[in-house]
Amino acid sequence: MYGNIVNLKSACLSDPLQSRKMSGELPPNINIKEPRWDQSTFIGRAKHFFTVTDPRNILLTNEQLEAARKVVHDYRTTPAVLFWQWINQSFNAVVNYTNRSGDAPLTVNELGTAYVSATTGAVATALGLNALTKHVSPLIGRFVPFAAVAAANCINIPLMRQRELKVGIPVTDENGNRLGESANAAKQAITQVVVSRILMAAPGMAIPPFIMNTLEKKAFLKRFPWMSAPVQVGIVGFCLVFATPLCCALFPQKSSMSVTSLEAELQARIRETHPELRRVYFNKGL
Repeated sequence: MYGNIVNLKSACLSDPLQSRKMSGELPPNINIKEPRWDQSTFIGRAKHFFTVTDPRNILLTNEQLEAARKVVHDYRTTPAVLFWQWINQSFNAVVNYTNRSGDAPLTVNELGTAYVSATTGAVATALGLNALTKHVSPLIGRFVPFAAVAAANCINIPLMRQRELKVGIPVTDENGNRLGESANAAKQAITQVVVSRILMAAPGMAIPPFIMNTLEKKAFLKRFPWMSAPVQVGIVGFCLVFATPLCCALFPQKSSMSVTSLEAELQARIRETHPELRRVYFNKGL
C-alpha cells in the first residue's frame, strides 16, 4: 500500500496531467494496484522505477502521504458505486415516469412506492451483474454492463409504470374516440418501450468493447493510456446519435392491438357500441 501511495503522490508532483486525473478524471479501466506504464517494455519499467525511487519522495509530508493514501482507499469504493448507480436509476425513473402512457393520476404514496421499488430493484440488479466482471475474461467483462443496463430497464420501466398495469391505459378508435382503459394494452406498450430502450443502449455498449479491445493492443493507447476514456466517450456518443432516434422509431408512437386481445369486459363493451371495430389504438409512451 505504501508503495502505491508514494507512486501516486510522486506522480502527482511530477505530472500535472496526472494530478488533474487524480482529482476526478480517471478513466474507468485504470488499475491503481498496477504500475502506470507498460511493464512488458524497458521504457515502461524504467519510468515506473524512476517514479518509485524519486528522491523527492522523502520531502513529502505526512499530510501529503495521508492524502495520497485516502485517494487510494477511496477510489471506486462500493458506496461510491452504489451512490452513482442510485443517481443513474433515479434519473431513469424520472424519465420513465414523465414519458409514461395514460392520464390516471398517482398519489404521493403510489409514486413513492414506484420510485423506491424501481430504483432499489434496478440498482441491486446492476450491481450484482457488474460484480461478475471480476470473474470473467476482460472481453466478456466489457459486455456485463450492457446486461446490467438491460436488466435494469426491465425492472425500472415496469415498476415506474406499474399503475398502468393495474388500471390500464386509454384505448381509442382510429379517430381518437376514447373506448376505455386496458391493462393488456399497457403490457404491450411497456414491452415495446423496454425493447426499444435495450436496443437503444446496445450499439453504445456492444460496439465499443470490440473497438477498445483492439485499440488497447495498439501502440497509440499504450503510449497515451489517458486517451482511453475520451476515445470511449466519443465512440459511445457517435453510436447514440444514431441509436436513439432509430430505436425510438421501432414501434409506432400510436400503437395498436386487436380488439380480441383486450380484456373480456372491454371487448364486450366495444362490441356493443362499435361492432365493426377490429383494432384499438393507444399511446405507448417512450
